[in-house]
Amino acid sequence: MALVVICGQPCSGKSTTAAFLPEALHETECKPSVRIVDESSFHVTRNEGYANMPSEKNLRGVLRSEVDRSLSRDNIIIVDSLNSIKGYRYELWCLARAAGTRYCVVHCDVDETHCRRWNDQRREKSEACYDDKIFEDLVRRFERPDSKNRWDSPLFELWPSRDGIEKSSAAIMDAVTYLTKRVDSKTKDVKVLQPTIATQGARLTEANSLYELDRATLEVMNMIVEAQSRAAAAGGPLRGLTLGPGLPSVDMSRHVGLPELRRLRRTFIKLTGQSSLSGPPPPSDADSAKRMFVDYLNRELESS
Repeated sequence: MALVVICGQPCSGKSTTAAFLPEALHETECKPSVRIVDESSFHVTRNEGYANMPSEKNLRGVLRSEVDRSLSRDNIIIVDSLNSIKGYRYELWCLARAAGTRYCVVHCDVDETHCRRWNDQRREKSEACYDDKIFEDLVRRFERPDSKNRWDSPLFELWPSRDGIEKSSAAIMDAVTYLTKRVDSKTKDVKVLQPTIATQGARLTEANSLYELDRATLEVMNMIVEAQSRAAAAGGPLRGLTLGPGLPSVDMSRHVGLPELRRLRRTFIKLTGQSSLSGPPPPSDADSAKRMFVDYLNRELESS
């Protein structure tokens, strides 16, 4: 039905806006199905996702793949992320066009001073925040949306530092109206993107492989964490974990904490992506990705 891209500086109110949009949409007559795609969907923290350019590129690829898989004419997808690069917003616009849905951008327009202050306040409250170095880098590279660009249009703008953010904010209500208005041959103010021959059949193999790799490794990591928790509750250590038919077992000679598992997973994804540049692409199915990741874990855990 539609793709909504929320963009803005770090700590500008994007996630608050993303939370209010579904509430406002569910109060309309059509009550559309709404899904938010964001970094937390993949258990990636702000500082992990934007620690360096390879991490950021990987995060954008995973988010883009998830949007591509989720888009249909029966739901509304909200991309709650920085979406700060105009080239990336163009890629998302292309996905909406290929799916034949509506598209719009919601911009949280906040000056750097307020964003920096809000980030500091989150740190003081021990809430999710950006490291100063990462924050300054993201602020410097932000590319403002321009309604003259087709991938930034229509553009709905909020000014959270001046007006706050409410479910009834003018930009949110305007976006809801645009997303839910019935369209017929006489409708002029709502544009449904039409797929071209090139976009209709195209699928990015690399992006799909990256998606499968990310999902499969995340599933393995979550299974290990849950199995260790059950073993600890039962009063015994976890010596091994079987993932399923045809898949190798994870050899566990000691407890492996979540931070270490996350580090191993990030390293594995990075190494797999680098090797695919000069060799075969990453695995395109979940079982192959799981086998590769388990083999990597067993080698790393045995040598540590």
